[in-house]
Parts: sequence; C-alpha cells; structure tokens
Amino acid sequence: MDKVGILYHPKVEQALPLSEEILAWLAARGVAGWVAPTDADEVVQDHLLGSSLLVVLGGDGSTLKTAHLSLSCDVPILGINLGRVGFLSEAQVTDWPEKLEKVLNGRFWIERRLMIQADLRRNGRLHESFAALNDVVVGRGQQARVLRLHLYVDGDLVTVYTADALIVATPTGSTAYSMAAGGPLLPPQLQNFVVVPVAAHLSLDRALVLHEEAEISIVIHMDHEAMLTADGQSGVQLLDGDEIAIKKHPHVCSFARVESSGYFYRRLMRRLGYHTPRSG
Repeated sequence: MDKVGILYHPKVEQALPLSEEILAWLAARGVAGWVAPTDADEVVQDHLLGSSLLVVLGGDGSTLKTAHLSLSCDVPILGINLGRVGFLSEAQVTDWPEKLEKVLNGRFWIERRLMIQADLRRNGRLHESFAALNDVVVGRGQQARVLRLHLYVDGDLVTVYTADALIVATPTGSTAYSMAAGGPLLPPQLQNFVVVPVAAHLSLDRALVLHEEAEISIVIHMDHEAMLTADGQSGVQLLDGDEIAIKKHPHVCSFARVESSGYFYRRLMRRLGYHTPRSG
C-alpha cells in the first residue's frame, strides 16, 4: 500500500478522532495517508490518484457516498462501521487494527460488486444520468397517489405496475430497501438486477430477477409529483412520460475483504439479529 485515504462521516462525533488515530497508525508503519470528510468531493478527487485503499468511517451511507466518489478509479474500499447496520463494512471500532494490518500485509481479497447506470430521458433526449451501488427508485412524492409504471426489458413490455414505487436493485441493494419491500436476498457474487414493486395495487406484486446484461426501461405516467432517486442520495423530480433507462454500469465497486467468501451469510444473519446455529 503506497497511499491510503481515510474518509470520515463529518456528523459522526468519533469519526474525525478515529481518522486521525488511523493516520498516525499508518505513519508508524511507513504508509502515507490523507484524511477528508465524505462530503468534500473536490478534496477527495484531488487525492484519489495514486491511492491504493480507501478506509471509510461511518455507516452504509458513507460507503455508498465513497463508492460514487471513487467510481472511475477502482480503488478498493475498507469500511469501519460507525453506523447502525453496516452491511458493507468489513471492520468494527474494536478490530480495525487487526483487519487493516492484514490488508497492509496483502492478506486480503477483492470483491467486485455490480453497479447500476440510470439515464433519465425526457422528450426523447438524455436529461440526467445517475450511478448506484444499491438501487434506483422511481417513487411517488408527498401525495399518497399511485404511479403507473410501464416496465420494459430488452425492448419488450413486461408489465404495467400500479404502485407507490418501483425499485431496481443490485445484489448489494437487495439487503436494503428492496428487502424491506419483500424482495429476495442475493449474495454479492451474483450479477443480477432485482425489480421490486412497492405497495402494488391490482398489478404484479412479485419481485423479478433479471440477468446482468438486461436493458431495463421504466416509463412513468402520473398527474402528480414523482421522484427518481439513486442510492437514496441524489434525486430529481419526474414528469409524466419520462423514461428511465437502466443497465449495468461500466465500472464496478471494489471492496477489500479479509473474511472468508462466506462472510455474507454470517454477517447477514448477525446484522438482522438472528443467531447462526452451531454445526454438529
């Protein structure tokens, strides 16, 4: 590791002191480092070039933000959980030195996760583009009125939803809003999309699992407010007739892992409050 970046959540009280502690810990081992809050986009971009690892201090939201910042650099992320759930984090406050030491010594593997590209088309023209590690959601605004959402896959009309929202999630996002809406849980090794309606009314209410090369199109019809959000962080108001074209993003998000490849199931059960039974 030539240079390690440390990104911290600016509103978590212990994040900055811990980032300074990690910076000193790295310096004692001859590793250069830099520190920045996750909301300092320009500072992070200036430091990304030449960095070998990004250590993220926060919850899953901080990790999602970092995934967006490092989109084109393919710098692996090591999350230290300071949030509530931390599905994406590899370490806790109590064990980060042990796990970061393993990474510095090369005792880790890279997990590459599928990302989504969503293009909002308005009147036949590209209006705005989004990237997402978790999901893209087309949903109603403040008014409690349903949307009519036409779902196309590879150019063919699959179904028309009458629902509060439609979620298109990656395997990473299958443990987030998609799971809360009744969608299936997918391990990160899979390269699939999950389409999940929210509060479907007299229309298909089951999740659809699509292959990684699927080209998804959602055409929205409504006479009130609707929103498009990507990873719950960036959003735009939609108009009647807007089309959201969704496909696999050309870049992936990389994570540095020190646990075995079966970590996902153990962590999932633990974070959901279930106890894994002992073998034998």
